[in-house]
Amino acid sequence: MNVTCIDDVHDETAWEQFVESRQEACGYHAVAWGGLINRVFGHKVYYLMVRDQEGMVKGVLPLVYMRSSLFGRFLTSMPFFNYGGILSESAGARDALLDAATETAQSLKATHIELRHEAPLETGWPVRSHKVSMRLELPRCYEDLLKAFPSKLRSQVRRGEREGMTSRLGAVELLEDFYQVFARNMRDLGTPVYGKPFFREILQTFSKDARICIVYLANRPVAAGFVLGFRQSLEIPWASSDRRYARLAPNMVLYNAVLRYACTEGYREFDFGRSTVDSGTYRFKEQWGARPLTLYWYYWLSKGTKMPDLNPQNPKYQLAIRMWQYLPVPVTQMVGPAIVKYLP
Repeated sequence: MNVTCIDDVHDETAWEQFVESRQEACGYHAVAWGGLINRVFGHKVYYLMVRDQEGMVKGVLPLVYMRSSLFGRFLTSMPFFNYGGILSESAGARDALLDAATETAQSLKATHIELRHEAPLETGWPVRSHKVSMRLELPRCYEDLLKAFPSKLRSQVRRGEREGMTSRLGAVELLEDFYQVFARNMRDLGTPVYGKPFFREILQTFSKDARICIVYLANRPVAAGFVLGFRQSLEIPWASSDRRYARLAPNMVLYNAVLRYACTEGYREFDFGRSTVDSGTYRFKEQWGARPLTLYWYYWLSKGTKMPDLNPQNPKYQLAIRMWQYLPVPVTQMVGPAIVKYLP
């Protein structure tokens, strides 16, 4: 088998046709994500594709190369999201892609490769499986979903509505309101925020599948979510609420609105995103009826390299997080994008 990096429109078409043919593909296998990440963050992308002797595509692997003095050099599939990894129709194609990825990492002097999978991958690479994706099967009718909610959950949603909260779904016209809530919430969490151009590019590139939902109180945005659809699944990669209004539970109104949208648009599954089992976010998502799906993140490590731990739970980042929480929101909006672009 022959592995190459795609470099023309013909290759991109072949890639998309292969992704479309695979039931296990996720939205982040779309080749458009590579161009988007390159445009917004400046990262080089390596889209590896394996063909058999007849020239038929047998597997693909998107890789994004990150290099910084603070975090080092590494490859991820896919950064900024929960999924990606190898998509192949045979063990031979899978192994060829793993070998090609390793060679790419070695040529770049990268310390590691991280592949993010929803299902186990047959490989000897070390794996972490301590995170889960929370999934909710959706009925065809929103009213049926509403009836299945616990009474306490329904009362929390109704409370927000009684307080005068309203929700609105849209696209780029809601970006300013989304970013206002999102940036403040990221500051409160002590996490560097993505720049606004990242979200604008997603809305423009995936205009059919990307939407913003805003919850308003007296015309003030108090909760916001960004959703992405792929096939029969709707995912919410980013959701935030303004903590100053926490007692009114605007996040409950937000998720209820997004779930109503998912049912109305015909999605059959809602992806609440990644959580640690029994964490606060895990229990929040569980109350809506979501069930955990174990995630498998595989690593190739250069000689002498330890498993990477670039996450907020790492104790060595706690001081930086506490300091970040005291910064003015406008400052985090200026500085954050230059940092978070290197955090996969």
